[in-house]
Amino acid sequence: MQITRQADYAVRAVLYLAQIGPNARASTAQIARERLIPTTFLAKIVSQLAAAGVVRATRGARGGVSLARAPEEISLLEIVEAIDGPVMLNECATEPHQCPMSDECSVRTVWCDAQAKLVAHLAQTNFAQMLQGNGAQPAVTLVD
Repeated sequence: MQITRQADYAVRAVLYLAQIGPNARASTAQIARERLIPTTFLAKIVSQLAAAGVVRATRGARGGVSLARAPEEISLLEIVEAIDGPVMLNECATEPHQCPMSDECSVRTVWCDAQAKLVAHLAQTNFAQMLQGNGAQPAVTLVD
């Protein structure tokens, strides 16, 4: 599974807003420049994040974008799903009736377990943790 570039940009934008402070606002041009996000993408992303209740966008000379909630109240899962929709490793993990093999498939259990762990990890990771550097801890230990 790979999140879209748009979801990655959304995470960068929300992390930037979390870094500048809870009541601070930034223009989309400033966010785009600081986080290397194409301005054309950012306008759509901000609109989607505002619709999801993650950011507030205000137009005008004193306008800008700010977080709608505290960073510890915003999960990584919420941002990914606001942009990409529900996390899905394989269609059979959420819609078993779509696969004619679902009743006898031993792989489906693995997909469901992996998806549940990924969703839980993303849901438990919030932007306050990422600001402190605690959001990037691997859930499993990798061995060479």
